[in-house]
Amino acid sequence: MRKSTAWIMATAGGIVVANNYYNQPLLPDFAATFHVAQAHAGIVAILTQAGYALGMLLLLPLGDMMPRRRLISIMLGLATLSLASLAMSPSLAWLAASGFAVGFTSIVPQIMTPFAAQLAPPEQRGSVVGLVMGGLLCGILLSRTVSGLVGAYLGWRAMYWMAAGFMIILMIVLAARLPHDEPVFSGRYPQLMRSLWSLIREQPVLRQTSLIAALQFGAFSAFWTTLAFHLYDLPGHYGSATAGSFGLAGVVGVLAAPRVGKLADRRSPELAVLLSSIVLVVAYLIFAALGTSLAGLAVGVVLLDLGMQSGHVSNMTLNFSLKASAMSRLNTIYMVARFFGGAVGSTLGNYAWSLWRWPGVCAVGVALCLAAIAVQLRKRSSVAAG
Repeated sequence: MRKSTAWIMATAGGIVVANNYYNQPLLPDFAATFHVAQAHAGIVAILTQAGYALGMLLLLPLGDMMPRRRLISIMLGLATLSLASLAMSPSLAWLAASGFAVGFTSIVPQIMTPFAAQLAPPEQRGSVVGLVMGGLLCGILLSRTVSGLVGAYLGWRAMYWMAAGFMIILMIVLAARLPHDEPVFSGRYPQLMRSLWSLIREQPVLRQTSLIAALQFGAFSAFWTTLAFHLYDLPGHYGSATAGSFGLAGVVGVLAAPRVGKLADRRSPELAVLLSSIVLVVAYLIFAALGTSLAGLAVGVVLLDLGMQSGHVSNMTLNFSLKASAMSRLNTIYMVARFFGGAVGSTLGNYAWSLWRWPGVCAVGVALCLAAIAVQLRKRSSVAAG
């Protein structure tokens, strides 16, 4: 696999995954546009993540059944239409429904990851996955910075028109640069979907990585869904531009992703996952203690994104070593669980904010991270007892 191909996949994945996160700094702007409470505007972020999870469940397995390059082109076209619909939203209900459609169609990054893992030699799989996932995290983090600035100066609708344009450009570039690939599953779609349950039953490692990822990403999403509300609640009444700027602090996690992948190749992915959950707990303790200052929030964001990305890369390295003929389906199960956890985390964070403000959000985050640690320690104790 050419290094340039991996970089193209990483860049494209980051640009597409950003579609799901532009909304987070813009939630107060949505509320102001449609004259609703901030908690009501939070439904846009929740439905976008739910749409992403459902899109991965129903569409991502097709990566084992049809050429991935063709599937990527189709999904980019549908994402373009969804983004244009969101940009034209006349009401909050339309906005939320379009957000769901954006999430449902923006699954290209999760097609890219098993594609890259399949193209890479086994001894380099962790580092290649780390590179592609680094691009994804960069897209997640910088999306908030970009949308915060665009929202502040051009309005939130302009952000989504720009995103639709990005999808058209990617369709042209990826059609020319991605290699051809052959499907590995020869059955029909119902058989393909039934095979997901077989994989869940047969792969205990997949069940564990999926549960840990759901809990970690739930903690991650609880923070980012409520950050804009918290910043506006502070004495400075900070807006979307400030909320988006925190994405820059988390880029440290992007820099760590390839190194974590190399650690997973050479040492123990399980240890990296455990350490990542501990880092997430520390991040939330910093949010609780220093969350009323911008500097304290920035330090916590660096640790939050570093911990989340480290756990994610290590979990995926474990998954892609399980069954080479089912990489897209393994990734489907893992990512659906992960983003279901993200939707739950967003919901819990939004609810905690409405009742207890920032201390409630921090309590939700710590509880989810501790649950992730408990899952892995339980497995270790079971192995020791065995």
